[in-house]
Amino acid sequence: MKDTSLLQSNQGDYTPYRVAVIPARGGSQRIPRKNIRLLDGKPLIGYSIETAIDSELFDRVIVSTDDAEIAEVARKFGAETPFFRPADLADHMTGTTPVMQHALRCLIDEGKTPDQACLIYATCPLLTPDDLQQGLAQLDESTAFCFSATTFAFPIQRALHIQKNGELAPMFPEHIGKRSQDLAEAIHDAGQFYWASTKDWFEQEIFGPRSKPLMLPRHRIQDLDTEEDWLRLTQIMALKNKS
Repeated sequence: MKDTSLLQSNQGDYTPYRVAVIPARGGSQRIPRKNIRLLDGKPLIGYSIETAIDSELFDRVIVSTDDAEIAEVARKFGAETPFFRPADLADHMTGTTPVMQHALRCLIDEGKTPDQACLIYATCPLLTPDDLQQGLAQLDESTAFCFSATTFAFPIQRALHIQKNGELAPMFPEHIGKRSQDLAEAIHDAGQFYWASTKDWFEQEIFGPRSKPLMLPRHRIQDLDTEEDWLRLTQIMALKNKS
C-alpha cells in the first residue's frame, strides 16, 4: 500500500525545484566500502555527484547515507547530507523506493516539497549529464517514471539453466530452437537513474505501465556487484581516458 499521507497534507504546496537523491549505504557486502572506493583516483560516489551537478538540472543534490565517512566524502564533492538514513533502511534487503520516499519525507518535513526528483545510483560513473537531461525531457502527463535501460546482449528466450538434479535445461523450451532474429528484443533496467514527480514516487511503480525507458548503449552500462565487475569497469575507464 502506498503511503500518501504526507503528500495529502501538502496538496498544492509543491515548490518548483528539482532534487537529486543519491543513495549510498555504508554496508556494501560483495565489494566492501564500494561507494567510496577509489576509481581512477576518485571516490566512486564522486562521479554521480559531479554528473548531477554538471547537468544543471537540480537545485539540490542530496546523498542519503547511514555512514559518516560517506557523508563527509559526499560533502567534499558538493552534495548535501541534511539527514542520516535510519538503520532499518540501510540493510541489503531494502529497495530503492523506500529509501527515496524517506528522503522525500525529510524534505516535506522541511516544508518544501520538490515537484520533481531523480534518484541516481552512486555506482554509475559512466552516466553523463546529457543522460539525465534526456531522462527529464521524457517526463510528461502520460509518463510517471523515466529510467535508464539497455538491451540484453543475447536473446533471453534462449537462456539455459542447471536444474537441481544437475541436468541442463532451457528456461523457455518453446523458444530454444528459434533463430535470434525471430525473437523479440528484451531490455533491462540499467541501474543508473529514475526520474519522477514527487507525487509519483509515492503513488506509482517504477516499472509500471506509465514508465518509459531511456535507452543507452550497452558499452556504457556496468553492474558493480563483484570484484570482476570492478575490474571490467577500471578497464572501461582506462579506455575512456585514452579516447
